[in-house]
Amino acid sequence: MELAKKVFSLTEGLPRKEDYGLTSQLRRSALSIPGNLAEGFGRHHTKDKLNFYYASRGSLAETKSHLIYGQEVGYFKQNDCAGAIKLIDEVWKEIHALIRSLRKVAQPRP
Repeated sequence: MELAKKVFSLTEGLPRKEDYGLTSQLRRSALSIPGNLAEGFGRHHTKDKLNFYYASRGSLAETKSHLIYGQEVGYFKQNDCAGAIKLIDEVWKEIHALIRSLRKVAQPRP
C-alpha cells in the first residue's frame, strides 16, 4: 500500500495529457499489487493464493517499468523515483519468498 501511495504522489505532477495514459497505468498497476495480495490472502486453496500472488508480482514489474519509462522521457527525476524503485525491489523479494514457500506446500517433494 505504501508503494501505491508513493506512486499516487509521483503522478500528481504529470502533464494532463497523461491522465488517461501513464498516470492511469501507473496508478492502476501500483494499486493492483496490494489488491492482489489481499485477495490471495483471502483464498482458501494454495493454488488460488499463488495465482493472485503471481498477478501481484506481475503488477509490481509493470509498475517498475512504467516508472523507468517516466524517468527516460523526462517526467520523473531519478531522485524522485529512487524511493519507489527501492521499495519495489524490497516487495519483490517478499512476494518471491511467499510464492516460493507456498509452492513447496502445493508441490511437496517425495
